[in-house]
Amino acid sequence: MNFLDIKTDFAFKKVFGSEGSQDILLSFLNSVLDFNGRLITDLIFVDPYNIPMLKGMKDTYVDVKAKLDDGSQVIVEMQVLHHEGFEKRILYNAAKNYSAQLSKGEDYGLLNPVIGLTLTDFILFPDQPLINGFKLLEKERFIEYNDDIELVFIELPKFTKTEAELLTVQDKWLYFIKNAGKLDAVPKNLAREQEKAFAIANEANLSAEELDLQHRKRDWIMIQKGAYSLALKQGLEQGMELGIEKGMELGIEKGIEQGIEKGMELGIEKGVGQGIEQNRRLIIANADKAGMGVDAIAAIVQLDAAEVAVILASCADKPQ
Repeated sequence: MNFLDIKTDFAFKKVFGSEGSQDILLSFLNSVLDFNGRLITDLIFVDPYNIPMLKGMKDTYVDVKAKLDDGSQVIVEMQVLHHEGFEKRILYNAAKNYSAQLSKGEDYGLLNPVIGLTLTDFILFPDQPLINGFKLLEKERFIEYNDDIELVFIELPKFTKTEAELLTVQDKWLYFIKNAGKLDAVPKNLAREQEKAFAIANEANLSAEELDLQHRKRDWIMIQKGAYSLALKQGLEQGMELGIEKGMELGIEKGIEQGIEKGMELGIEKGVGQGIEQNRRLIIANADKAGMGVDAIAAIVQLDAAEVAVILASCADKPQ
């Protein structure tokens, strides 16, 4: 069996936001959100399910909106790619849904809480737990001002449990969302709602049009991720090269020693630790060409003079 990659917008909305998926979304929300010790028993979808149009595939996210039985709204969003302004957009989206509840002149007491639940396929808060929730609090004593707007983030790369380690309902839902696209069989010991979610995600139950849309969207996301990785790699390489070059120019203009130190700083920082040894050898060779002595070079690169001499000898042995 082949299953949809749930992290794509089409698949995520088809599983969690289509008509007939209320029980699936309820099970998922109750497993990842804290409703003050109680379970939400009913919800309605704010927007009807509609297969998203491609429109050049500019959007990499989709949100599922639901109104809970206590009047609260939950906006569920899957974000695959990190982009500039992402955090601000999440806050704006929650605030917009909060304010949109009132018409002009209506009483503010009619406002119901809004929870923005965002799942990301990237790390947003390094060195923090899998799930992080945010509310309005006093910044020093953490006095709660208002809990009507709550932002909850789940970072899927931090979820690393295997199928054998799945114990809770939350574990099984996060495993489904993160891994369904890579599985060839339904895991064991699932609840009814999770088995239903796998059935919806089974590619055998999709039309040819739906499969084409899903595959094209998945390919587009992979291209975007590849482009980002390539840009990052090229940026680091160019940063190292320009850093050393700029450092040597400064050295000529403002003094050999200052230039080499600046070149080391810029080159190593921009390179993020890559090519440190190669850069050191290049700096030693350039400093030697600039007429600096072995002892002075050794002091700059923090090596023994003997080590610098060995490196200079190896450089001299290489064909120019």
